[in-house]
Amino acid sequence: MNVSATGGSHVMETWTAGQWTSSKARECLQFLTNQGTFRFPSLATGLFSASASQEADFALTGYHNVWLRDTVHIAHGHWRWGETAVAARAIKSLLEFYHRHAHRFNAWISGTADPDDVMQRPHIRFNGDLLSENTEKWSHAQNDALGGFLWLASQMAIAGDLQLGTNDWQVLQRVVGFLAAVKFWQDADSGHWEETRKVEASSIGVAVAGLTAFQQLQSATDAIAAGDWQPYSTVAKVSMLIDQGSRALATILPSETAAEHGPLARDCDSALLFLIYPFGICTGELADRVIANVRQNLMGPYGIRRYLGDSYWCANYKQLLSADQRTADFSDNLAERDRLMKPGGEAQWCLFDPILAIIYFQRFQSSQANTDRQMAIAHLERSLRQLSNSDSPAGPYRCPESFYEEDGVYGPNDITPLLWTQANLKLALWTAVRALD
Repeated sequence: MNVSATGGSHVMETWTAGQWTSSKARECLQFLTNQGTFRFPSLATGLFSASASQEADFALTGYHNVWLRDTVHIAHGHWRWGETAVAARAIKSLLEFYHRHAHRFNAWISGTADPDDVMQRPHIRFNGDLLSENTEKWSHAQNDALGGFLWLASQMAIAGDLQLGTNDWQVLQRVVGFLAAVKFWQDADSGHWEETRKVEASSIGVAVAGLTAFQQLQSATDAIAAGDWQPYSTVAKVSMLIDQGSRALATILPSETAAEHGPLARDCDSALLFLIYPFGICTGELADRVIANVRQNLMGPYGIRRYLGDSYWCANYKQLLSADQRTADFSDNLAERDRLMKPGGEAQWCLFDPILAIIYFQRFQSSQANTDRQMAIAHLERSLRQLSNSDSPAGPYRCPESFYEEDGVYGPNDITPLLWTQANLKLALWTAVRALD
């Protein structure tokens, strides 16, 4: 693999010298912007493909498609750092996509959908150019993605940065109705990593965040008369759903999956970090336990593992699977991919260090504690080390999806750059500017 294991060490030579200040964080942000690190190519619809990779086999990966979850995080970043129009355009296109395919929600709400057919769920991965569904089977049982969409659309509408028409209101109401219909608090879904279905705290938590934001939108909105709300999205109904989800979380967190699920039980998963930021569902001592679990069990020298035993981009992945197999839907037969996994061979992802940096920078803003400042800077610097070098096929200063091991050497995988990672890193630097001011 023609990639150095040192990642973005050339960046670090410039940016680790001396103390981090607001001015230094601003200069680093501008430097990387000038290098094209934070280029977010969008489709004509304003949506984002998951990756802007130029790899020869890129078309086979499926990463040219739009993922709901990725788009929510990318749009959220744009909204936070002030590119409100970009964020609003992306969310409006998501609203239009789900309006066009309202029958997916309606079938579940009316009880006519086949609960065993995942293709009958609202589609989470789709053609962003045409706003059309893909026909190939995919693990669309992803309540976290729908919850995140509900959360961001509601938050932006409350802030006055997203104007909702009648069709848009109906879409959000249908999302609420769908979450109620599948009983999200006990629904086995494929979650953030689109794998074997199980009841996951990271999915339940994002759904609770979405419902909470929608409830706040209900309270803040005078334009919609009480009688216009669909029966499944009344204030009382939404409150009941939030309560169901919160009670389920109380029995699972800080784990991802409860112990009674046997072989599917999972104590630690990095997706739980998103319940702390951006979704704000996990706070206080519980958030401390989640962070400690991730740092102690999943953090590696290059990045942070999604979970122990994760076989996606495990060691020698490109030698073990053909290009079209590497990103296939393994949700129904994960054991087939897991057999390739050797202990300690998990990929180390680049999504999470920026999130931890943001969490600690926000804590520092409140506490002014040097320990929080040091932790924030440590994770920010780890994030910068993950940037690609000039000998990467993607070019220098690009944000990989993950680092994986090939013939004993770690380097970025082919999904470089990943736009979700870019958004997280830019948001971490943006937060640093404000926290260190």
